[in-house]
Amino acid sequence: MANKNVSVWTSIPFWRRSAAWVTGFATILLIWLSFDTLGQISMGTDADLKNGVDKRVPAATVINYKIDYKMSKKRGHEVPVIGEKQPFFGKEWSQKDAAALLHLGKLTSQAKNCMNCHTLLGNGAYFAPDLTKAWLDPAWQKGGPLQGMTGKSTVEEAMAEFLQHPSQYPTHARMMPNLGITADEAKGLVAFLKHMSSIDTNGFPRNFSKTVDQFKAGGTNAH
Repeated sequence: MANKNVSVWTSIPFWRRSAAWVTGFATILLIWLSFDTLGQISMGTDADLKNGVDKRVPAATVINYKIDYKMSKKRGHEVPVIGEKQPFFGKEWSQKDAAALLHLGKLTSQAKNCMNCHTLLGNGAYFAPDLTKAWLDPAWQKGGPLQGMTGKSTVEEAMAEFLQHPSQYPTHARMMPNLGITADEAKGLVAFLKHMSSIDTNGFPRNFSKTVDQFKAGGTNAH
């Protein structure tokens, strides 16, 4: 007589039911993660900034605020810190104007193919420095070499001047070429870079604080 005790591991119905359950669970999990991701990456509002509500992607008007990057003991890496109001190109920008300026900056970064050389939010190339936190680069800050080199007194003015005339301020062996960036496009690009530095990227790029220490010691990663 044949042995009728068939192992469950060789049972075709068992594996069919298992595949159906796993597929159903994975589908539900994927849908939940998709909605959660949309919530995480949606841009905040000006009211959030005024009320001190932290959003992973702040509103465009974050360009009106001081931005820092500090270690969070709770999370174990650096996080953006939005501080007090800070004029941007000498004024405070309205929601409409800030959004338009940021939009111009994004379009300019695409038109000039910035990611062909640089990395932005983890995307792009590694030929030139990562721009994700470029706004926070001490080389652009007060007393930094690029403010002195460009003869400007603010971060945004120094960055805009450099973007328009990079060949006049060689800072790296792989010198940035002149891309024909206009004054308005330069303002937009700087707004884009400042906004990008305010995005919570879970500590990316890693070890940025160590890089800051290198800058303070006399090095520079500006390009």
